[in-house]
Amino acid sequence: MNENYIVEPDVSIVVVNWNAKDLLKNCIRSIIQETEKPYEIIIVDNASGDGTVQMVETEFPDVALIANDKNLGFAAANNQGIRASSGRYLLLLNPDTIVLDGAIDKMIDWCDRHPEVGCAGCQVFESETVVQRTCFSDPSPLNTLLVETGLHRLFPKSHFFGAPAYSWWDRMSERTVDVVSGMFMLIPRSVFDQVGLLDESFFIYAEEADLCRRIRQAGFLCVFNPIARIIHLEGGGKSTSQIKPKMHIEQQKSIMIYIKKYYGFPGVVMTRAIYVSSKFFRLCLFGSIAKVLGNGEMKARSKLAGVSLAFHLFGLETD
Repeated sequence: MNENYIVEPDVSIVVVNWNAKDLLKNCIRSIIQETEKPYEIIIVDNASGDGTVQMVETEFPDVALIANDKNLGFAAANNQGIRASSGRYLLLLNPDTIVLDGAIDKMIDWCDRHPEVGCAGCQVFESETVVQRTCFSDPSPLNTLLVETGLHRLFPKSHFFGAPAYSWWDRMSERTVDVVSGMFMLIPRSVFDQVGLLDESFFIYAEEADLCRRIRQAGFLCVFNPIARIIHLEGGGKSTSQIKPKMHIEQQKSIMIYIKKYYGFPGVVMTRAIYVSSKFFRLCLFGSIAKVLGNGEMKARSKLAGVSLAFHLFGLETD
């Protein structure tokens, strides 16, 4: 048995997995190799069909495993892991990550010195040299407008227009943020005891925004700190043709749940109007370009705009 597994670990590392067996295997190995503080790993598998459960049971018998018979979603599965944990810190970690240079130990030591911090994130790399732009600001109606109109891309150095993803910031410095990205969230157990678990009305997406908002409302800070590093193997941008319409809709559905929860009916009306206007414009624009040029990427963009428009106008969803 790994000597770092003890009855009262410093940190409980909860990893929710869905059909990412090989990535998960490398993630677990990196935790074991790079973590010296007492820890426990809890894998919550959302009914993967790729042999994940058998792999964990065979190769990592010390790892706690919760095997669901259906996909419960990211928030609900994390809550399962949190309820089964015993560490004084909780680390919510994606299976497509690799821990580098004692990152977990470094972040725990830093959080021990900063009790005002309720949620901490570390520096994330897409590759050996490219830093991913993790952490973002509150997904408000205004920030949704900036994203949907593309103004955040047109004026990335502007603190106003670039607000949704803090696009002026290079992630080389420590700063307080609205939302710590969900692939690495280190949270003291005492904070969970105060604010509660993840909101399971979010199936996937926006659950970290909701959790961080409740943490901030409780008087704690959400902070990014580049003293520790991980690699996020799936962190690179994908072309629109690789984005499944269902996931595209799930993201917008979660944003709407978040808006309703914190901005009420006026926020819902405003945000839905933003989405409908944006998707209608994109459907016309990208559809016309695709028709003239036969461009596959434009066709994919037009399709995404169409399924989004159908969802916001009629509640229709697609696989």
